[in-house]
Order: sequence, then C-alpha cells, then structure tokens
Amino acid sequence: MVKRTVMLAVLVALLLSVVGVVGAQDAAQVGPITQRILDRGSLICGVHPGLAGFGFVNDAGEYEGFDVDICRAVAAAILGDATKVEFKPLDAASRQAAIQSEEVDMMSRNTTWTFSRDASWGATFGPTTFYDGQGLAVRTDSGITTLEDLDGTTICVQSGTTTELNLADAFSARGLTYNPQVFAEADPTWEAFVEGRCDAFTTDKSGVAAYRASADDPSVYTILDVTLSKEPLTPLSPQSDPQFADIVRWTVFALIQAEEYGITSQNIDEYLTSEVPEIQRFLGQGDNPGGTLYGLAKDYVVNVIRQVGNYSEIFDRNIGPDTRFGLNRGLNALWTDGGLMYSPPFR
Repeated sequence: MVKRTVMLAVLVALLLSVVGVVGAQDAAQVGPITQRILDRGSLICGVHPGLAGFGFVNDAGEYEGFDVDICRAVAAAILGDATKVEFKPLDAASRQAAIQSEEVDMMSRNTTWTFSRDASWGATFGPTTFYDGQGLAVRTDSGITTLEDLDGTTICVQSGTTTELNLADAFSARGLTYNPQVFAEADPTWEAFVEGRCDAFTTDKSGVAAYRASADDPSVYTILDVTLSKEPLTPLSPQSDPQFADIVRWTVFALIQAEEYGITSQNIDEYLTSEVPEIQRFLGQGDNPGGTLYGLAKDYVVNVIRQVGNYSEIFDRNIGPDTRFGLNRGLNALWTDGGLMYSPPFR
C-alpha cells in the first residue's frame, strides 16, 4: 500500500511538472529589453546618420532607408505600430558602446557580422539582411580598372571599420602598396575623394553605390569590378535579452518568408482566409499560436507585412533597380531564385 502511495505521488509530481512546462511555454515571458520597449511605447534603434538608401534623413526630416525599415518592422512586431521608433544616429566608432551600454534596443546600421565582433561586442547578431562585399570607386577618367592599377596610390578609407582592415589585407596579399587617408566618419571620407585628395574611395559596395548615386554627375565615378571581402550586414541587439534577439531574428525571417509565399502589404488580407495550413501558421490564424510563443500578438506577422512590406518591397523601394541606386538583388535574392535569402520553417 505504501509503495502504491509513493508511486502515485511520483506520478502526480511528474504530471504537475509537465503541466508547469507547458504553462510556461504558453505564458512566454518577455525579456528585459522587450519589456522596456513595451513600457516606453517605442523602440530605440541605432541607424546610420546619412547613408542614402540605407539610413538617412529625408527632406521632410524623417528617417528612411533599407536599414530603417528593418527597425520599423521590429516595432510593428512588438508594438503593432511601425511608426513607434526612436532613431539614434550612430557613427561607426560609437556602435559597440551603444550596444554594450544598451543605449539602443537594437541596431540596424550596415554593420558586418564578424568573428571578433561576435566575441567582444556583447551583441547578438541577427540574420543577414544584406549580403555585401567591399568595393572601390575611382574617377572614370583615371584609367584605373584593376586593383593592381592602384599600386602606390592614395586611398580614402574610414577608420574603425572592417573596410580598413580588408584593404590592408588585400594589398598585402598581392604585394601592393598604398597610402591610406583615414577619416573617422563616412561623409568626410567620400568628400575627400571627391575633392581629389585620394585616387580611390573604399567601403561596402552598397555604400559606394549610395555615394556615387548622390553625386551631381555619377558618371564621373566608376565602381571597380573588384570585391575585397564578404560583408554580411545584420541587425544586432544586446546579449542581455535573448528573447528580444529572437524577436528581431524571427521578424527578419518573416520578411523573407512572406516574399517566398508571395504575400505583400497589398495582398495580405487575401491570405488571411487561406485554408493552407502553413499559411495559417505563418500568419498566426485559427488556433495557431503564432507570435504568442515570443510574447507577441498571435498575428504579429500580419502587422509587420501590412505596415512595412515583405523583404522584396523593402529592397525595391529603397535601393532596387527602379531607384537611383539601381541595385539588383544578386546574392540577396531568395534561395529559390539562386540567392542566399532563406528563412527557417514557421512551424
């Protein structure tokens, strides 16, 4: 009789522990950064202060750009409103401190995910939003067409960036020499090149394209057919809140997956009544838990796509072929189109 009583007590205890785990999963406690965002009613997002196409202030005094829209998507996911963002302009040198001090909730500022930054910045890097590579611009009339043609020249480069190190590595590997003109911020680096103080200008190719497009006569400058590095650009957040990092991660994946499904800001209402199980799961419809697993609204994806659009919409309106930047998708195409953009399953 005693044995039966003991066994019954053990079974009850096991059952209660299982129920407790399920209940904890259903409750989905939010992390400290997420809670601060909810209490504040806005997301603080670090962005570039002036990189056309990615992060800059337009004539109306509003931030816009590819990276800016990633911030807006996360705000829509958490707060249900893509406009609830406080943008914090950050230069390259202040990025690490801004993340470590939690001056910003997250950063979406053409920042390359690297081994050393992952180890030392105290940040969680999100999915790559833009696959880039370092490039160089020269004057079209210079006759320079290859990296070897730049041997012994002066090159404008921004300090505190991966571009400075990549440039040194690329020239050293080829036995070439150059004279670096180093500047703390991006705009003065480009301006020095335009003024003729350097023979070439280097940064990520997206940045080179943005600065070239902003010139009075873009044809004066040529982007060399040279790629010096891999530059996976990602949003990042402080390591103190893994739950918030997951929200950033799955918001970016939602943008990519929506494009794969063909769901846009214009047609999303048509998909809300879809009977396809995977679409229902993705959009948090029916009895699917959706965003509640991360402490969000069940249909958080609907808010994100309706207000900001899918990945293709963000790319095309900011930097795509029909903009002054004229960038093609390239590696940033969906995996189904030969690119690298790929979302894990929403199940």
